Amino acid sequence: MSQDQIIEIFIKIDDFCKAQAHFVSSIKPIKAGVGTTRNRKAGLCPSEIMTIQVAFQLSRYRDFKAFYTRYVGVHLTHLFPGLVSYNRFGELANRCGLLYLLYLELGCKGECTGINFIDSTVVRVCHTKRIPRHKTFNGLAERSKSTMGWFYGFKLHLIINDKGELLSFYLTKGNVDDRDLTVITNMTKELFGRLIGDKGYISKALSDILFGHGIQLITQVRKNMKTKALSNEEKLLLRKRSVIETVNDELKNVCQLEHTRHRSVNGFLLNIMASLVAYSFLPKKPSIKVDIEETRTEFITDNSQLFLAA
Repeated sequence: MSQDQIIEIFIKIDDFCKAQAHFVSSIKPIKAGVGTTRNRKAGLCPSEIMTIQVAFQLSRYRDFKAFYTRYVGVHLTHLFPGLVSYNRFGELANRCGLLYLLYLELGCKGECTGINFIDSTVVRVCHTKRIPRHKTFNGLAERSKSTMGWFYGFKLHLIINDKGELLSFYLTKGNVDDRDLTVITNMTKELFGRLIGDKGYISKALSDILFGHGIQLITQVRKNMKTKALSNEEKLLLRKRSVIETVNDELKNVCQLEHTRHRSVNGFLLNIMASLVAYSFLPKKPSIKVDIEETRTEFITDNSQLFLAA
């Protein structure tokens, strides 16, 4: 990526960090030993650390150490004059975990338009044949099976709007069902309108709970189920559900959401959050062309008729 893009990313993140200066200043320094605390000033501020990590997610490098030592340390020293060693950078990056979450919540999420798409994607942490030897995520990751076969790792649940913007995300173990009520209810607290998912979200209990919160769950039916009466707009939205599949693909192949070189749980979580932040900086996101106002009005009318009938 170009240096102008890196500067643009830094400006947005730095403006956010300045607005949350009270939170940034409350981050505790690392502990040097028993009963002692080091408060040595870091060469890089949190916004610079986050910028470097996000720039890596959007670069063509697949190894962060090579990106940091061969690109940032050689070609970007004028942009980051306080560069530290690679090991020191890893220590400083661990301080930015809560700041990443805050930025994802306040600076990266889009606006709900009434048209929402939900899906989950697999986040593998190692090859299936290496599961018995894997130690980093022992007791955290779980083995499960997706449409692409068996895997060992986690699931990232996503909800996006029709513009491809992130509305909500949730990281769970790999063996958690897509229809888990706790996950879905937490992800849909601030949503309204239609929620379009695949056949893995077919559940009458889930549909009733979401409808009580003002959300209509729309899915296709299985072969052994009766067909449902759907409007033309609902049929169109079901055909456009693949937009969230494209988002998952960009998260993995462009923003490097998934790789099997993690050496710590903290590094894994930072990589997940940096990937989501990097996705928000993509200039063009997968989207669909739908008359949102017309669809939203029709949904409100349909709900009003249902309540009147009840």
